[in-house]
Amino acid sequence: MIALIFVGFQLNTSTQPFTNMAQPKKVYVKNVQEFNAAVKKAVPGDSIVLKNGVWDHADLFVNVKGTKEAPITIKAETNGSVIFTGNSGISLSGSYIIVEGFWFKDGGTDLKSVISFKKNDQEFASNCRVTNCTISYCNPTDLSTTTHWVDLWGKNNRVDHNNFTGKLNHGTTLVVWLKGEEHEENHHQIDHNYFGERPDLGVNGGETIRIGTSTNSMKSSKSLVENNTFEHCNGEIEIISNKSGDNIYRNNLFLESEGTLTLRHGNNALVENNVFLGNNKPKTGGIRVINEGHIIRNNFLVSLAGNGFRGPIVIMNGVPNSPLNRYNQVKNVTIVNNTLINCDAMEFGAGKDEERTLPPMNVLFANNLISNTTGKDILKVADDIKGIRFEGNMVDSEAEVDANYFTKATIDWVLLNVFPMPTASNSILQDVRKIKESPEFDITNAKRNIYVAGAFNLDNKYYPEAMTMITGPSWKPDIKAPKMAVSSAIIDVEPGTNNIGKAIKNAAPESILKLKSGIYYEVKTSKLTKNITIQGSKDGKTIIKSPETMESPLNYFFRINEGVKFTIENVTLDGENSTPVKYAFVSPEEQMGSKYNLFVNHCKIKNFTNKDGGGSVFKAYVGTKADTISIKNTTIENSYRGLNLSYEKTGLGSYNAEVIILYNSVFKNIEEFAVNYVKTIDPLSSNNPEQLLVDHCVFSKVSNYEKGGIIKTKNINTVVITNSVFENSYNLKYPVSLSGFSNVIKNCLIYDSGTLKLSGGAKDLNILYKNPKWEDKDTFTPSEKSDLLKKNNNIERIGLLETR
Repeated sequence: MIALIFVGFQLNTSTQPFTNMAQPKKVYVKNVQEFNAAVKKAVPGDSIVLKNGVWDHADLFVNVKGTKEAPITIKAETNGSVIFTGNSGISLSGSYIIVEGFWFKDGGTDLKSVISFKKNDQEFASNCRVTNCTISYCNPTDLSTTTHWVDLWGKNNRVDHNNFTGKLNHGTTLVVWLKGEEHEENHHQIDHNYFGERPDLGVNGGETIRIGTSTNSMKSSKSLVENNTFEHCNGEIEIISNKSGDNIYRNNLFLESEGTLTLRHGNNALVENNVFLGNNKPKTGGIRVINEGHIIRNNFLVSLAGNGFRGPIVIMNGVPNSPLNRYNQVKNVTIVNNTLINCDAMEFGAGKDEERTLPPMNVLFANNLISNTTGKDILKVADDIKGIRFEGNMVDSEAEVDANYFTKATIDWVLLNVFPMPTASNSILQDVRKIKESPEFDITNAKRNIYVAGAFNLDNKYYPEAMTMITGPSWKPDIKAPKMAVSSAIIDVEPGTNNIGKAIKNAAPESILKLKSGIYYEVKTSKLTKNITIQGSKDGKTIIKSPETMESPLNYFFRINEGVKFTIENVTLDGENSTPVKYAFVSPEEQMGSKYNLFVNHCKIKNFTNKDGGGSVFKAYVGTKADTISIKNTTIENSYRGLNLSYEKTGLGSYNAEVIILYNSVFKNIEEFAVNYVKTIDPLSSNNPEQLLVDHCVFSKVSNYEKGGIIKTKNINTVVITNSVFENSYNLKYPVSLSGFSNVIKNCLIYDSGTLKLSGGAKDLNILYKNPKWEDKDTFTPSEKSDLLKKNNNIERIGLLETR
């Protein structure tokens, strides 16, 4: 062996080394062609340096293999001075590659991802790193297009010290994928990044980080998300969406972000030492818990104003035999040593409904410290929570608490780095010591011997590092939102297939869609994420319906999302199909509590007869709230149900609209109710101003069975029904039941439709039980001798106004 080596050395006396002994080199490139050539020749230890400047439409592919000791580096000549625009991106495959110093800026990218850790399904990256980069406002022209900024595949990759700000379109900012064994137990590390502004999409798909998918949620990812900042990440209710197993979320800072760290699918997550600061901004939340085996400890939550699913700590109800994409029961979860200050109420058993019937089981909620100066509720319970064990939880508040769950204490606070900390003199610390020493108090998994009530140790040292960490790149990008191209405020839409849906996606906020006479066939549901007005032709011949030949019926025509005002005028909405469309309009998805508005004027809405799951013309989902729902100068006919706002069952004072207005409108041939409007507690216990205002309407053959109800209300503070007709529901016992001093019905006519039922101080004035005497029954035009006319009743016209 020695001789062979010696001979080999003697034979290589030239100055040219072996190829496999090439020395690392630094190669400068100024365009894509030079870059591609350099990549082909790259060996471990090489650096490919992109010259400063703007790189437009530069889609780069890197398929190389470095080593742990000698990675291959792709970097900017000067950090932040290599700017990618347009359809620019980087795809990595291979191993031990470092990408650093780039700025993807204001690109109108149509690529599926800006940075991808795979080239294709066979070539992906492992042991690679993207660091010191920025992606800002890289959005496609059509904001309904789904893209991601970072797609993580492979194993052992790291994304660190980057800035991600201004994602406006559909799609998660950063995704970890587990499709295939080669991507499971990946041990990816996502750390020290700054995740900046992400506006509310109003629909699912606006997460900032998602790890896994529902399909792969039972697989183990073992990803680590730590020391990141999330500021104004408002894309949707899930800021982080955990959809896989064995992930860790620690030492992260959430600033004024409208949503929660959501353990949506998957088991055995560790959530520790995170800081959530809401500054009382609406919809700012904390941690939402679903599935099994999680540990949630030592988190610090301050001034979070979110409620419902956006509460500071939310433990969900589960679905029996739940499919992967629904809600598994919460089991074997430990929630300890967390501190909540001036937050809205926690919610346990949240989401209980006819589907989610399984309350949490074998949950330990212990050593948590809760304080507020507002006297707000500490906890709202929607279901039986005997499966939650409460131990050593302290409350410093004037709020009433259940002594079985919490111990009241007055805490002596001291400011430490501007945060309130309990001092060592507090008896609460001694109480916690006693709890810890109790043999019945077994929270081994929570490391109870280290931490006490809240995220502090006995020496008052604040444990999380999140407040002092540095996130983002070493260079500071001067990020400014680019001016977005704005579509015309008035958009002409031709009859045809799905033309309305396409126009809605491409329209700028506040646009008016002008529809012509003709039929508009909608084959997809439309989600309103911005203020839109639809105006049909005034000749009444603009019709929206779905094609008869569709494979499956539409669930709805229009969803009005959070913060949106939707106006529709001079349109016929026809639900008729071999299987009818289920709803004309629906609210945002459940627990999306930010208010929205729906205004319907001079429309005809008909043939929404789908009874599967309780179809209706309008449905409000649990945990949603409209500011105003207004139906004026409109006919709703030949349908199963009218407006359904009855799904709130929690007993927490919830209701689905501040104001409902029905004016100069007709409800006829409706099998069940015209309106079902419910609040879940007695109105005297609430100062909420919810109102139902009905004026100059006609209800003909509505809810025509003994136990039915034309207008159904429960616990609504103010119900005022005036100048309206109720007729031809001859089997009905009570067309309207009112209860409460602010409930009144006056100057109305009831014919062959039972009698009123009043209680609790509700009033009726000038009620006529007479034949309306129609001149024209189809148009509800009264004859000259009808008591509906003001000249005959001497009060006010009853029924429709002539101006309709």
